[in-house]
Amino acid sequence: MLTVKILGSGCANCKKLEAVAREAASQAGIEADFVKVTDMQAIMAYDLLSTPGLVLNDKLVSSGRIPTVAEVQGWLAGA
Repeated sequence: MLTVKILGSGCANCKKLEAVAREAASQAGIEADFVKVTDMQAIMAYDLLSTPGLVLNDKLVSSGRIPTVAEVQGWLAGA
């Protein structure tokens, strides 16, 4: 199963990113395990410059912005 991590403090943008990622997975019919990572040391382990961050199977694919549903679907398909 695919693991999707949302990196951030729980701010509004982090919540938007989670909603976009869930929507993308749902539309693509992909089962995923969603994990919120709020611990700053764990977040910094991904070499993230700004939050929110999106990690698919331990690979950082987006940081500092909210990608579109289509972008996330493309990343999910390649994961």
